[in-house]
Amino acid sequence: MRPVILSAAGIGLLLALWQLGHLAYGSLVLPGLGETLAALAGLIGRGEVASALKATAFNALAGWLISVVVGVLAGGLAGRYEDLRHLLQPLAIILIGIPAIAWVVLALLWFGGRWAVVFTVSVATAPMIFAGAVQAVRSLDDDLARMARAFKTPPMAMVTDIYFPHMLAYLYPALATTLAMSWKVSIMAELLSGSGGIGDGIAAARARVDTAQLLAWVLVVVAILLLLDQLLLRLVRERMHVWRGQKERDSHG
Repeated sequence: MRPVILSAAGIGLLLALWQLGHLAYGSLVLPGLGETLAALAGLIGRGEVASALKATAFNALAGWLISVVVGVLAGGLAGRYEDLRHLLQPLAIILIGIPAIAWVVLALLWFGGRWAVVFTVSVATAPMIFAGAVQAVRSLDDDLARMARAFKTPPMAMVTDIYFPHMLAYLYPALATTLAMSWKVSIMAELLSGSGGIGDGIAAARARVDTAQLLAWVLVVVAILLLLDQLLLRLVRERMHVWRGQKERDSHG
């Protein structure tokens, strides 16, 4: 129970500091917890949260799926062929170094609207998936693959029993991390593009100087990220712990 108690204490401390800030600076600067929850209830009651979640989910997932297809294919080929890896790796490093906000501005000029958001998510997350795919292919045990081919293992069995499990061990952390990242990038892009979604709701609240509603949207974002952390990133940590333990037992066995 100790971790649960400490986690609850940390959240309680944050809420206490929030309320103290409200008492010190007033509702315009920092609305109280009650005002924020009332604003959140209003957003939910009017259906704005459901509509925004739907739009942001589409933008984030569409961009992420595009990055998965491009990153896995390009990374898989780059891991297999050294010349291609030397060609593509510098490009991936450059893409990682460009801030997402710069991509938003460029995408608004190139595409505009929703597809600017989708493009920004894709270009911000694809390099990380590419790096995971490269590492997955390069670390594949060639002896195991040769042994499977020597025993005339069917091609489909090679994919499902040898290549796929190995690549997933490297790709799963990158896939889960970029999926969570795609929501944050999507919201930031929506904030600047005005293409709907949670980011657009935040921008509208800012324009009206409605701090309570702005914080209500922030609570929605935090709830989503916490949910993704519990459903995905926590599973990643547990999976990697088990996988590393198995690898260590195999190496010492």
